[in-house]
Amino acid sequence: MTIWLTHFIENFGYLAIILLIAVENIFPPIPSEVILTLGGFLVSGTKLTLIGVILASTLGSVIGAIILFSISRNLTLPRLEKLLETKLFKLLGFKKDDAQKAIDWFDKHGIGAIFYGRCIPVVRSLISIPAGIAHVGWTK
Repeated sequence: MTIWLTHFIENFGYLAIILLIAVENIFPPIPSEVILTLGGFLVSGTKLTLIGVILASTLGSVIGAIILFSISRNLTLPRLEKLLETKLFKLLGFKKDDAQKAIDWFDKHGIGAIFYGRCIPVVRSLISIPAGIAHVGWTK
């Protein structure tokens, strides 16, 4: 997989980093640490620059969060619970109860949960879901 990622980033540069980080943000089991480490490594041997990799990864993260947040704005708790009961989400370790726990946690901690959640691996992607369900404003 590392070889494939290396070739993908070498061939498509910053666009590849944006795409990979956006997908990672939507589908959390893909570790962004691998993509970011590889991007940093490729700065030394390609035309990529450190500032470019940082900007591309930031843009990819924002795009991924916006997509997940937009999808989540159409979710309700029953829809989310039904989604978590599918085979794919069970395989990833999610349970039906996780939906209510996430929303309760979000309700308890409010808007600050978005800020702090974006700083915690895995949670950084998933925090967009309760924020979308709660219809938090775009600017927040």
